[in-house]
Amino acid sequence: MKKITIILSLIFFSTMSLAHVGHYKKFNKIEMEILRNDEVIGYNNYSFEREGKKTTVKNQYKFVVKLLSATIFKVEGYGEEIYLEDNLISFQSKTLQNKKEKFVNLKFNKNNKKFDIEGSSYSGEASIKNIIGNWWSHKILQAESQISPISGSIKEQTVSFIGRENITINGKQYETDHFKLKSKDMTLPDDKKLNFDIWLDKKTSVIVKVTYERMGNWEYRLKKIE
Repeated sequence: MKKITIILSLIFFSTMSLAHVGHYKKFNKIEMEILRNDEVIGYNNYSFEREGKKTTVKNQYKFVVKLLSATIFKVEGYGEEIYLEDNLISFQSKTLQNKKEKFVNLKFNKNNKKFDIEGSSYSGEASIKNIIGNWWSHKILQAESQISPISGSIKEQTVSFIGRENITINGKQYETDHFKLKSKDMTLPDDKKLNFDIWLDKKTSVIVKVTYERMGNWEYRLKKIE
């Protein structure tokens, strides 16, 4: 069984390595609901704008956690990724987390072929092999490390193939590949570790569901594609 799982993973990643931003050219919007303990508390929406070889991916997100009608945690923000063909050339975001500002300003440096990052948690250079840690692109499943879209911090990751599963979301069935994405550095504090279950729709190559546990059971799930 383990051997079969490894073979399936190799087939998937070999195929996916051919995919790029252009793979999403038929989509204008990807909208996701955010749930905590099975209750919808917010949204995470992506929109795509194209001009020649340039693609701009805009992200708006907001969620509110309440306890006995009192707001105990609130996050609201936006981000914008700009790609020239398949190459990320800039990213910026601003997030308000419980009235605390977080931000990322990233630009591709043509001279040294690296990213220059100025963020609320990290400022410096980064390899262009990093990917922005958003849920619109399946490239997050083939990257060795990701840049936080909220703070600019960089985390190494490992991705393993769990299996093929048929799941139902909002009354619609999807044939998916299920993956586990975790931090490579297991010495990180629990609140800093990556630990996600991710379901990728085989038909569209869109991530349709993400779950994790952190002060409750969280779920990002597909609501609508346009």
